[in-house]
Amino acid sequence: MLATIAANRSRSHSPVMSDDAVNGTTSPSPAPAASEPPSVELAQMALEEQPKVSFSDQFKAFSKFGDTKSDGRLITLSQSDKWMKQAKVIDKKITTTDTGIHFKKFKAMKISLSDYNKFLEDLAKTKKVELSEIKQKLASCGAPGVLSVSAGKAAAAVDRLTDTSKYTGSHKERFDASGKGKGIAGRRNLVDDSGYVSGYQHKDTYDAPK
Repeated sequence: MLATIAANRSRSHSPVMSDDAVNGTTSPSPAPAASEPPSVELAQMALEEQPKVSFSDQFKAFSKFGDTKSDGRLITLSQSDKWMKQAKVIDKKITTTDTGIHFKKFKAMKISLSDYNKFLEDLAKTKKVELSEIKQKLASCGAPGVLSVSAGKAAAAVDRLTDTSKYTGSHKERFDASGKGKGIAGRRNLVDDSGYVSGYQHKDTYDAPK
């Protein structure tokens, strides 16, 4: 009897083993979560730390563009058009005629930032364009610079201007049919004093051997 009780007690205090342990198999431990590479973290931090240019900062920059005496508080119509062209706000829908009409409502050569906001609101309302979209383009167009002309357009313009077949008037008389310049004969009306009438086809053939 005592032996049976002791055996039962030893069983109750023994650790319980799982089926996998009994069968000699163990379940794999979960793999640790992959941490983000440090280089990616640094890149994200660098992007977050980059200074963002505000709309008011751009207003100040473009109000100084081309005017060394400007303090950045007032902007002219030409400076505004330059800004809008660079930001691609001026396009087929909004033209310089539209900006001129709305700008001149203030009856001043230069306007402040607060008036410029009113100018944009009026322009956006008239042309049915989102004001936030206009301001976003103006804020993100970069520092004032010179608009670049593509090489393709420049080459086409040069070809058009140097095509002698399209010349008219006195300019046309300076080149022959092949496009070669005639020299002085193309620039001056030289008098033919050879004695032959104009258009004579047998000039200098009288003394030629027959």
